[in-house]
This record gives sequence, structure tokens and C-alpha cells, in this order.
Amino acid sequence: MSSSIFDIYTIGIGPSSSHTMGPMRAASLFAQKVIQLAPDAVASIRVELFGSLGLTGKGHGTDKAIILGLQSRNIKQLGTREIAQYVNAARKDRQLPIGGAWLVSFDESRDLIFHRDRVMPLHPNGMRFSAFGISGKESLVCEYYSIGGGVVVSGEASKTDLKDDIDSPFPFSSAADILRHCRRQRTSISQLVLENEKVTRCETAIRDQLMDIWNVMQDCVQNGCRREGILPGGLNVQRRAPLLYQTLLRSPERTLSDPLSVLDWVSLYALAVCEENAAGERIVTAPTNGAAGIVPAVLHYYTRFCPSATDDGVLRFLMTAGAMGLLFRQNASISGAEVGCQGEVGVACSMAAAALTETLGGTVEQVENAAEIAMEHNLGLTCDPVMGLVQIPCIERNAMGAIKALSASRIAMRGDGLHRISLDAVIATMRRTGADMSQKYKETSLGGLAVSVADC
Repeated sequence: MSSSIFDIYTIGIGPSSSHTMGPMRAASLFAQKVIQLAPDAVASIRVELFGSLGLTGKGHGTDKAIILGLQSRNIKQLGTREIAQYVNAARKDRQLPIGGAWLVSFDESRDLIFHRDRVMPLHPNGMRFSAFGISGKESLVCEYYSIGGGVVVSGEASKTDLKDDIDSPFPFSSAADILRHCRRQRTSISQLVLENEKVTRCETAIRDQLMDIWNVMQDCVQNGCRREGILPGGLNVQRRAPLLYQTLLRSPERTLSDPLSVLDWVSLYALAVCEENAAGERIVTAPTNGAAGIVPAVLHYYTRFCPSATDDGVLRFLMTAGAMGLLFRQNASISGAEVGCQGEVGVACSMAAAALTETLGGTVEQVENAAEIAMEHNLGLTCDPVMGLVQIPCIERNAMGAIKALSASRIAMRGDGLHRISLDAVIATMRRTGADMSQKYKETSLGGLAVSVADC
């Protein structure tokens, strides 16, 4: 699998990259294998979800994702209403067009199984898909793992398969590699990323795709600032972004009298994105859906509050942030089910801090320092969503992560880039901390805030 920043930024739907987008992709991959069989070899489908998917899949929309994926629906071309129509039709008819081809039996109450007490061997987010012929005999079995950020690996694959299989001019597997390349070439991290990406596509295509990602992020913020109401799922969480937006618009002079009011805008951007995500709307992983508010929030801060902001700066921001995301994905994890929320909000905070530092003129040493500071102060962050929904504490946690990213960048830029703890050391520490963390704090809703809500 290639190590491209476009593996970090994926346009999809909420509320979860690992529990929604990943299973959707796995189901679609399975469907494409099924339709290569003879029609009489496939009369029904069964899907089993294990580990974190079994425990919190319902709250994360995994059931809907599986139904859409088995039909190979292109959610980038579908609106929210169309998505609901396809899901509801399959549930009502108890059958679906596998891979968009012939109809097969799929009774969700019988054929979609959530194993709450079983885990597959390679990752907490495991899935098994089975096809059965008319006689009831099993005709195909496939296993997949959703390892974070919507990325799916199959069978006996592991994260070693995430190593770069492209002959990049500046390959890197550590922050030390990046620093060495930048110093030798006397260039920035974003330029380094650009040269690597140019191996597989032209520079114009790279810039266009990044601007598409930025446009979706902007649309997400705008939509989140307008849409009112209660978020789905049963927690009855009220959307707060629209009211906060109107409050800030009514008193713009506060920005002059209260310098910290800028932080209210940053919080707004993060809340707007995360409320859209929680509602199952279109989103960009950065690096995951659960942490999708941080990078857009800090990038909005750059474009709206930094006088030096340019479109080129936006591109450099996304490329630098993407490089940091790749480091964490390759050397630790961006899966809350594997290492807790330090792998989601913590990584997004680190990405945003590094990116802002570069776009504001920081040295490569300061950029690395900013990323290190941001993660250092997210170590041990647990993933304990209440009722398995990406709402409490996830939405506010993104706002806090965006503010932390700003602080980390400012601290780094007021230093000379020299520091005792390297980013590589922090990434390694994050990986070990995730391994030591109790499983109940890793996207299972079996510990932390998830079991404390009744006492509040």
C-alpha cells in the first residue's frame, strides 16, 4: 500500500472512519469478489463484526455502512436522503443488489452479527463476510480489518503492508528521515511531500485534489454553522455550532476588546465539523472522522486570522499535516480501537500544530517540535464514547484539540527548534502507551465517561 497523504485525507460520510467508512469499503471489496462467482453460488450473505466493531458498531453506523458497501454505492455521489433510501429499502425487502448486480438475501436481524465478546487476531476492528449458495453451502469467506482512517487490509495482512511500495525520491519512515532530507535539500516538509506525490500524479492534479479536500472542509464548516437540531442516536445532543455562530456574528467588536475571542471562532469551526460528522454528513478524514474537526479548524484559523494566508499556504498546510499523519500511521496507529483517542485527536492535534508552524514560516526543526509538543500533551488520551456515539466527549474534544494545536505551534515558534524529546520518541511512546492501555478505554464504551453518564 502506498504511503500518500491522500491515504490520510479521504472524503466520506460520518460518524466514523474506522467503524463506518472502513466497513463500507470492506463490504464493497467483498461484493466485488461475490459478483465474480456464478449467480447460483450466492443466495445469501452473512457479516460478522468483532471487537470494537461489535461493541460500538451500532452507535457508529456500521450497520448502515455494511448495507451500503454490499451494494457498492458510491457515497461521494449520493446525498443523505439517497443513502437513507438505499439502506431502508434493503431493510424492508430483506435483500439487496450485491455489488449493484443480482439480488441476494440479507436479513439484518439474522445476517449482521455483532460479536461483543470476540476479537479477531490482528486488530480490534475485525470483520468476516460469508456468502452462501442456494443449498446453504458456504461459497466464499473473506476477512478484513479496519485499521483507522478508513483504511482496510484483508486476511493475513498487517500494518507492515502499509510501508511505501513506491520508489519515492525522498522516502521517510521517521521524523528523523524528514529532517535529514529537508536539511540536505534545503527545503520544507511540504515541498518534500510534493516531490514524493509527483511520482504518481502531476503537480496540477495534486494541487487540485488538495483544493477539493479543502473545499469539502469549508463546506462542512458552513453547513455545520447553519444546521440546527438534535443529533441522532438517542443522547439528544443539541447542535451548538449554529447558536455560537450567530452569537459571534452579533458581536464582532469583541475580537478587538477580547483577544481570546479568536479561540471562540476556532472552537466553532471544530464543533461545526464534528456535529456534521455525528449526523452522518459528508466529511474529510484528518486523519479520522472522530478527529476530523481539528485540522479544518486550525486551517480556518490560518485563512481567516493570519494576514499572510494564501492558497499556496493552504496547500502547504495540508501537505505538512499529511506527512505527520503518515508518520503516526506507520509507526504507531490512528485507530482509537487500537491505541485510544491519542491516536485520533492526539494525531490530528499534532498534524495541525506542525502544519500551522510551517505555513507561518517556522523552520523544519520548529515544525517537528510543534508536532512533538502537541502529541506529548495528548499521551494517554482514552476513547470512551458515551453510548458508542461520536458525540460525547468527541465533539468538544476536537475543539480542545484545535486550541492545543495553536498553543503547541506558538510555543514551538518562540523557540529555536531544539528540544530534548524528539517526535519519533513521542510516537514510540504513544504506541507503547496504547499497548498498555486497558481495552475498555479503546472505543468499546465499556469504561471511562461511557459508563459514568448515568451518575452525572
